[in-house]
Amino acid sequence: MTVETSPSQADGAVAEPLFYLAVGMFRRPHGVRGDILFTVLTDFPERLRPGTLVYVGEEKRAFKIIRRRPHNDGLLLGFEGITTPEQAARYTGKTAFVRADDRPPLPEGEYYHHQILGLNVFDENGQSLGVVTDILETGANDVYVVKTPEGRELLLPAIHQVILEIDLEHKVMKVHLLPGLE
Repeated sequence: MTVETSPSQADGAVAEPLFYLAVGMFRRPHGVRGDILFTVLTDFPERLRPGTLVYVGEEKRAFKIIRRRPHNDGLLLGFEGITTPEQAARYTGKTAFVRADDRPPLPEGEYYHHQILGLNVFDENGQSLGVVTDILETGANDVYVVKTPEGRELLLPAIHQVILEIDLEHKVMKVHLLPGLE
């Protein structure tokens, strides 16, 4: 995930930061039309279809997908403005991103990682436990890493017995600490 601050708005209000989500990596050119072999990093590859804008590299250069087809363990993608293998080769090894605000909402109770990172965590009695600084992906469930005010790390499994409430509007997570989690 990458975060980038958006420019100030015309009315003087500062817009929310722009979040970019990595969706894949450009491996190498394929064929003579400028198509690129693409390694998929997203859980939602079906969203990488013609018409989708992706932002390439650290400079976040925008390209529109115009062709898509499966290829072995990845995808072959064609982009508007990339018409030769030589043009495609310039992007070998670069990461492709989508804007987080362009992604469809998830079902209730599911969240993108960028929505969880930075939440203030409180126990069920209202005591501040810290801020979510990282998310560990395990086979069974995610684990939220909370940095306490004392600088310790508290590991909270993302299960309904522990995570009681997530309020994105107020940037708050309410949790129940099971024995052994303190």
